[in-house]
Amino acid sequence: MQLAPEIQAPLTHAPFGALIVEHSGVITWANSVCATLFAEPDPESLRLGLLFVWFCDEDAETLRQMFELFFAAPVAQRDPWTRKFVLNAADGSRPNVALTLAPVTGLEDGDGAQRAVVYLRNITREVTAERRFAQMFDTLPLGLVVVDGRGRIAQANPALASQFGYPVEDLIGRNLDILLPERYRIAHAGHVAAYSASPASRMMAPNEEITGLHSSGREFPVEIGLTRFENPGQSLCMAIVSDITFRKQSQTALQQTNAQLEEFTYVASHDLRSPLRGIADLVSWIREDLADEHGEDALPQAVRHNFDRITQRIERCEQMIDDLLSYARAGVRDPQVHRIDPRELVEEAMAMVVIPEGFEVEVDVDVAGGTLMAPRAPLSTSLRNLIANAVKHHGGTTGRIRIAMREEGRFSIFSVDDDGQGIPPGNEERIFKLFHRASPGTDGDGVGLAFTRRMINAHGGMVTARGQGELGGASFEVHWPRILLRESDDD
Repeated sequence: MQLAPEIQAPLTHAPFGALIVEHSGVITWANSVCATLFAEPDPESLRLGLLFVWFCDEDAETLRQMFELFFAAPVAQRDPWTRKFVLNAADGSRPNVALTLAPVTGLEDGDGAQRAVVYLRNITREVTAERRFAQMFDTLPLGLVVVDGRGRIAQANPALASQFGYPVEDLIGRNLDILLPERYRIAHAGHVAAYSASPASRMMAPNEEITGLHSSGREFPVEIGLTRFENPGQSLCMAIVSDITFRKQSQTALQQTNAQLEEFTYVASHDLRSPLRGIADLVSWIREDLADEHGEDALPQAVRHNFDRITQRIERCEQMIDDLLSYARAGVRDPQVHRIDPRELVEEAMAMVVIPEGFEVEVDVDVAGGTLMAPRAPLSTSLRNLIANAVKHHGGTTGRIRIAMREEGRFSIFSVDDDGQGIPPGNEERIFKLFHRASPGTDGDGVGLAFTRRMINAHGGMVTARGQGELGGASFEVHWPRILLRESDDD
């Protein structure tokens, strides 16, 4: 078939496939893009072939019906039709195509046959992307909901439906209000309109408590992120909804525990310190009375020794009460954040510890990450306690201690290793318990490591111990956050 130049030129050079097809489905002309799409050597190979044979039976039948309805209408009333199909190409590939059947004038060839133009566009990448997005949308363990400009739910995933206690199909087309407590609904309509007018990716009301409404009528705390949802047909936005019930319960339980611990320690401090002072005064008076009656030198050595032992144990009990108070205070995060040079911090901690002359200390600090933002006092105190612990529980008069720091993810990791006696197997966690003494033959009341862990945990970090480290002795690692997570931030 010979096409008029004004028709052939644009169709030949079009960036998409173009066919001239008769009412019967016979192809009378094709451009080179079509030949590539059908995996044929040239457009002429398609000529006089039947278009329907390039599709599966179901798609071919749909296409025949499109043709019948299209050509049955008067020429002036033939509107373009577009459908998506899968093409069975000659090389075995099956590209997804968008097929448009459209009228065009100037195709008469004097034989009375009715003809139309078929446009074919390869949409395989688009379909693949849509499928991947749909799979991600449906399987993501976070609640996702797509809302139109009127506040109606256009799409929701199973995770969101489960959070709110609905089947997915019951949410589609419903107003978003069904997921909101009634007191929020009037104001929320204005928020939806404002967001639709100026969409941007952000958290919803980051400084406020937000709750969702379960189908059972109960409310639960949620965290919501908003983002624009690209759609050419209408304005849409997507909300990412996280049920934070467990986190809130954990935070509340932790706050209550800390408050109860602090209350207990202050009460215990007062109730224990007073009788201890009374005992100390009583012992002192008894000793003075005996000394006045018999003379200090006349007292037997065993009696004087026992008096000294009583005094030492009273002082130790008082020290334990002070340590208990310090342990309670260690659970409160220091809000004062400073820019810290890690090497200077390690040197500062070492300067506060008495390190015997027979010990060799190696410092290996990776400063590639530069300075870090952190509260100085708790981090310095934690390092000082670990260095002092390495000396105290080493078990020898000479030895090696290695202090290192490296960056890993969002953490600065400080490690303290020694070549001492290590930690007995099974005691790696026990040594962090309050009043547990790692080495019975050393001074102290077993508060240092418990205090250190509590202080580090309060600032979003963690401390772990290994019985045998790289140097052969105990090894401690402090993971200190360079980037605070929101739940670690009281603000």
